[in-house]
Amino acid sequence: MTDQELRAVVLSVLGEVAPDADLASLALDDDLRQRLDIDSMDHLNFVIGLHEATGVEIPERDYARLVTLRDTIAYLSSRPRSARAKG
Repeated sequence: MTDQELRAVVLSVLGEVAPDADLASLALDDDLRQRLDIDSMDHLNFVIGLHEATGVEIPERDYARLVTLRDTIAYLSSRPRSARAKG
């Protein structure tokens, strides 16, 4: 997936987790949890949604690496995808 495709996927998953959020104004370096008021359960749902949408395994030790949109896109683009991805 290209970075643009990954960005679209990340924003789509964020939209499911935080449906009232203004994702259009989200900057690449905004802290996702702070900016979108995402709690730990929402963040877990975000990680699960990313895995389901991309097929990228995200171990718990890496959850803290998904801080910004830029971080998340870079992380996903650097990881192998499983054959079970939706996209």
